[in-house]
Amino acid sequence: MKTKSNLYRKEKYYGYLFILPPVLGFLIFALFPALYSLYGSFTDWDGLGRMDFMGLGNYQELLADEQFHKALFNTFYLMLGIPVGLVLALMLALALNRGKFGTTTFRVIYYIPVISSLAAISILWQWAYNGDYGLVNQFLEIFGIEGPNWLANKHTVKPAIIIMTVWKGLGYSMLLYLAALQSVPRSYYEAADLDGANALQKLRHITWPMVQPVTFFIVVTSIIGGSQIFTEINIMTPTGGTEYSSATVVFYVWQKAFGNLQMGYASAMAAVLGLFIFVVTLIQFKLDKSSDNHD
Repeated sequence: MKTKSNLYRKEKYYGYLFILPPVLGFLIFALFPALYSLYGSFTDWDGLGRMDFMGLGNYQELLADEQFHKALFNTFYLMLGIPVGLVLALMLALALNRGKFGTTTFRVIYYIPVISSLAAISILWQWAYNGDYGLVNQFLEIFGIEGPNWLANKHTVKPAIIIMTVWKGLGYSMLLYLAALQSVPRSYYEAADLDGANALQKLRHITWPMVQPVTFFIVVTSIIGGSQIFTEINIMTPTGGTEYSSATVVFYVWQKAFGNLQMGYASAMAAVLGLFIFVVTLIQFKLDKSSDNHD
């Protein structure tokens, strides 16, 4: 018993030793900065000097800040690309799951943007959207259409960025859907064929329910990622676009924090954004759980 007890304590000691680095990393690089930023949101702070406590002053200012409202609206608007990307990714996965000749090549082609540098892709699309010599407008000229200056037009800049972000993330979502489709037992489809089900019925009653966990994962991660979009905006529209039409919340946070040295105000915006991400993610989990219970 004594030997067994000593062995248990030894294993327990080594177990704590192994989990110590990630726990310390979380505390030092995630939890502590988050709590420090939360406290900073209640202060007047330039990031260098003293933090003067001012209560809810920053949050009250946010309510009347038109640029913050625009940035919030733009962030929500850009998330319209999420359902578009889901539909396209599922369609591509269904097509590539047929196992026809050349499907491996197409998988690689569609996945290349995912592993490419986001900065490089943003510069590439910035060139493509140029109103004078951009590839997009050159293509439209073939059909006699005069394209706008996409990134300098407040009406086209957000759809242009949505197209780019959908294109960038399409390969990742497609690969997840493809893995889910390949795990569906063929016997389900064979049974449906015997019952006389058509392609649409098989998609609705077999394919879609089987890929729902993947859809849930993609939606949650896409909302979290979409809420924090920054690099594309900073490179393609460095000023936030005409009439601040492309600025997102994170872009505005960066401007206030490092451009105007209003760290306290930027921390308040970051806290609001963090709360939004938490609430939306919680709702998604609740909806997914209720859907499972209903099934």
